[in-house]
This record gives sequence, structure tokens and C-alpha cells, in this order.
Amino acid sequence: MSEKFVGSPDLEAADHKDGASTPTESKTPKVDIIDLFEDGAVDPVYQAKARVLNAAIQEIGMGRYQWWLFAVSGFGWFADSVWPLLGGLILSPVVNEFHFNGPFLSLALNIGLFVGAVFWGLGCDIWGRRWSFNITLFLAGAFGLAAGGSPDFLTLASLLAVLGVGVGGNLPVDSAVFLDFVPGSHQYLLTILSIWWSVGQLVASFIAWPLIANFSCAQGSTTCTRADNMGWRYLLFTLGGMTLLLWAIRFFVFPLYESPRFLVGRGLDAEAVNVLHRIAQYNGRTSSLTVNDLDAAGMSVEGADAGKRERQVLSRSSVFTMDHIKGLFATPKLAWSTSMLIFLWGIIGLASTLYNSFLPYLLASRGAQFGDSSYYTTYRNQVILGVIGVPGAFLAGWAVEQPYIGRKGTLALSAGEYLVLCTRLTGVFLFASTTARSSNALLGWNCGYAFHSNIMYGVLYAISPEVFPAKDRGTGNGLTATATRVFGILAPVIALYANLETAVPVYVSGALIIGAGLIALLLPYEPRGKASI
Repeated sequence: MSEKFVGSPDLEAADHKDGASTPTESKTPKVDIIDLFEDGAVDPVYQAKARVLNAAIQEIGMGRYQWWLFAVSGFGWFADSVWPLLGGLILSPVVNEFHFNGPFLSLALNIGLFVGAVFWGLGCDIWGRRWSFNITLFLAGAFGLAAGGSPDFLTLASLLAVLGVGVGGNLPVDSAVFLDFVPGSHQYLLTILSIWWSVGQLVASFIAWPLIANFSCAQGSTTCTRADNMGWRYLLFTLGGMTLLLWAIRFFVFPLYESPRFLVGRGLDAEAVNVLHRIAQYNGRTSSLTVNDLDAAGMSVEGADAGKRERQVLSRSSVFTMDHIKGLFATPKLAWSTSMLIFLWGIIGLASTLYNSFLPYLLASRGAQFGDSSYYTTYRNQVILGVIGVPGAFLAGWAVEQPYIGRKGTLALSAGEYLVLCTRLTGVFLFASTTARSSNALLGWNCGYAFHSNIMYGVLYAISPEVFPAKDRGTGNGLTATATRVFGILAPVIALYANLETAVPVYVSGALIIGAGLIALLLPYEPRGKASI
């Protein structure tokens, strides 16, 4: 049975300019946090030390540092929403100017996203979270800005591919960073972080609406010059500049420390303790954690020789070997969980990429049949969809902490049921959109999809990093992200051979998402009320 630990009272801090203050009396009750993993699922020395770290982070509580981290980590969700969506937003005017087969643009972006997921996801478990956290957002902003000046399709596709290398690492790294610093009692905030994903959709669509509608060649025109088609370039300049601004806030304003769980995984106990004391000071609180506490936890596992074993096992896992991947399959239950998540992410990646990449085209083509296919109407509808998606993130954050619901189920019937409910409703709304006989009906069905898909993604983005051990979390996030990017590459390939003037992409997306809901039944872990280690 998993060991329990009791977090120290959460201390309220006075707001001092230097970030330090004298701790006050606790106004919140003590909380009991249970380990998510059964004994033996991870290295016992690491598990013992991770429990001590969890107690120390719980003692520090949810303070100013964590709320800042909620914001700057959310920038990664924002970028992961904006840039993949961009391929669909600029598709029509870019095709009109450069005259190429549309799905090739999505293909280039998704190849970059795939490389980024592999490189940054696995890499942040090797060289640490800190640099990966900052570099990924910089790449997205810099190359997004440069892409706006593309003179031809090849240049645009190449720059978007490099941009994708940065964006592809955002969620694997950012979710690991956030979860490594947040108290176990507040892990549900990882679900609410998806509000940034929803805001990204809304902001990108809202900016695209006037720019594409007012600064693009007329749809169906035989000639389209750069001077007459600047809207998509203005959009890239704006979003690229915005992303660079968010990176600057991350890099120059917020003092990101290296993850204490990563440091302990490398055997750097003193550095981990120092980080937690600095965070406590930033929050205006104190931490009672000492290096001796971590040493004692390690020694308690296997006696006097545990210290030597710790240095050998944990340090060896910090270099480029298969150890991080093997750690995700250490027990049958953990192996099953990892396998199901990879498969689930792959299926949803294929479905969502098909849908999001070609939704503007679907709206325009269906609108043409209804007599309202203008850029103005198409991108206005995109803004409406963005607005509808925002409440879904808050609903997901509320639901994952409710008794009998949790991350995986409604009414505690079986694992994955809540995710099943969301994915099934998402798929149903996708199918329903093909029955629309008016522009407003089509928009209404897609609003249903936008709302429920944001709930689905909110839960999925949270449960994935939560069920990976912290020392292997970047690798686990990288594997799931890689799966979704691999299938994301397949989506435009499928579209190349599909008739986009029909609802085929939507049918495929709906079927896959409903199937993903059934697969979610097989997830073995429920993180609600448990601390990730």
C-alpha cells in the first residue's frame, strides 16, 4: 500500500517587494496526500525522496511563485494552440497566392512538431527543464515572425517546420515544469491551464478575422499578388511578435529554477533543497527541508548502502540511455498506463489535426453552398468557436476535483468515464456538423464540438503528466506528444487523397474521437487526491 504523508500547514504570506516575509498562522487545514503510484512502480530510493519533496512543496504551499508559474507555463499552452491552428487560418489566402496543394502546409508544420516533441520531451529529462522551457517559446516566436516575410511556399513551409520544432516541445516541457513545483493539493490547476489553450484559439481567430478579411485577395481570383494579399503576413507578424513578448516575460521577468525533482533524480540533493528554500523565500514563507531529510529517506529504503545505490542508479538515469523509457514500463500497471496514453494521444492527434487543419475550409465550402462564404463570415465564425471553447477549461478544472468524477470518470463507474463522456460528445458533435443545412446550423454544431473538445483536452493534458514519475516525466510527455505528432503528420497525407469538398475529414475525426473515448476506459490510474512523484 502506498505511504501517506501529511503536508505542513499552508502559510499565508504578506506581500513584500523583496518576496520574503515572516510566515503567519495557517488558515487552511492540513491535507493528506497519497502517492499516485504503488510501491515498486518507481525506483524505491527516488520514491522515498520524492515523498519528502512532496511534503516540502506542500509545506511551502501555493504561493506567488506557483501563480507566476501558472501564467508563464500557460504561455506554452497558448503557443501550442495558436501555431498549429495557424496552418488552417492562413491556408486559403496562402493557396490563393502561391498555388500549391493545401495539405502540404500542414504536413510541413506537423513534421516540425514531431521533431520538437521527440527532442525537447526526451531532452528535458537529460539536461534539465530550465533551458528547454525558455528555448522552445523563443523558437516559435522568432521563426513565426520570420515566416511572415516568406516570398514563396517553400520558404514558408521551411520556416513553419522550424517553428514547429519549438512549439512541439512546449507542452511536454511546460506541463512537467508546472507539475514539478505545484503542491499535490493543487495539481488540478494543470487541467485549468488549458484555459490558455482556449485563449490562444480565441486570440488567433480574433486577430485573423479583420486581417484576413480586409487584406486578402478576393476568393477565387486568378491572380493574387503579395501587395494585395498581406493579411496572412500581418497575422504571422502579430502572432510572432506576441510569442516573443511572452518569451521575454518568461526569460527576463520570471526567475525559473531547475526542477527539484529533476535534481534529486540526478543525485543533486543539496541543489534541490536550495531551490525549495529559494521558492519559499519568494513566496514569503519558510521551508524546514534539509539535505539530511533526503539522505535519511534514501537510507531508510535499503539500509546503510542505500546512499551508494542511489548515486549509481539515479545518476545513471540522467544521461542519454533507455533508462527513462524503461522507467515508464517498470511494472505491468505502469506499462499499461503508458501504452494506453500513447495510443490515446495518437488517435486524438490524428482526429484533431484533420479537423482543426481543415475546419476553415469546411466552413468556407459549406458556406458557399449557403451563399455566405466570405472571409469575413468564415473568420467571424472562428472567433465564435474560440469564445465557446473558453468555459470548457473551467468546467474541466471543476470536474476533475469532484468526488465520484475525478480525472477519469463520472459517478465513479469505471476508469476513464469522464474522458469517455467528453470524447463521445465531441465525436457526436463532429458527426452532427455534417448534417447542417444552413450556415448557422453548421456553426452551432461546431460550437458544441469546441466546448466539449476543450473539456476533453483539459483532462487529457492533466492526466498524462500526472501519471508519469517526475524523473521520467519529460520522456513520458515526449512519447505521448510524439504519438500525436506522428498521427498529425498522417492527417494531411490522408487529406491529400481525400475529397476535401466533402465531409470526409469530419467523419474520420468523429469516428476516431468516439473510439478514443472507449480506449480511455482502459486507463488504470486516477490522480484525483493523489500526489504525483
